[in-house]
Amino acid sequence: MSSTFSGKAWKYGDHIDTDVIIPARHLVSSNESELGKHCMEDIDKDFVHKMSRGDMIVAGENFGCGSSREHAPLAIKGAGCSCVIAASFARIFYRNSINVGLPILECPEAAASIETGDEVVIDPSGGTIENRTKGKTFKVAPFSPFLQDLIRQGGLIPYVRRRLEERGKSE
Repeated sequence: MSSTFSGKAWKYGDHIDTDVIIPARHLVSSNESELGKHCMEDIDKDFVHKMSRGDMIVAGENFGCGSSREHAPLAIKGAGCSCVIAASFARIFYRNSINVGLPILECPEAAASIETGDEVVIDPSGGTIENRTKGKTFKVAPFSPFLQDLIRQGGLIPYVRRRLEERGKSE
């Protein structure tokens, strides 16, 4: 995992559900790149064409509510988003995001302040979200070394595979 993320914010409201993040008609694949082509298209049909790799989604309350599919955080990663900042996350979306290696940060103050187009820099290990456009910095719980490693590996499955390989080499 990079020590910091920086990019432009793309802001959405409250209760953005998994069907909005990746419409059900595109669930014929679990390929992150393929899913990414359709990320957010029902709420913002040009999202994937406007955003740049490394940009981030910012949202209000209960981001990722609805179905418990892992396709939603995979689509966000596949679109090239570096992370998601929200006032709050649906519990299963939060867990799925960590499992697939998508960094997510819960910070109601940052989510309320950041607007579409703002330049944002995030230091997950230091626990800061900086809105460079507005000159504001917000504190969040820093990612633990374990969580940083899990995200750096690309999620839970690659992390476990690596650990098993390391164990096999040491035996």
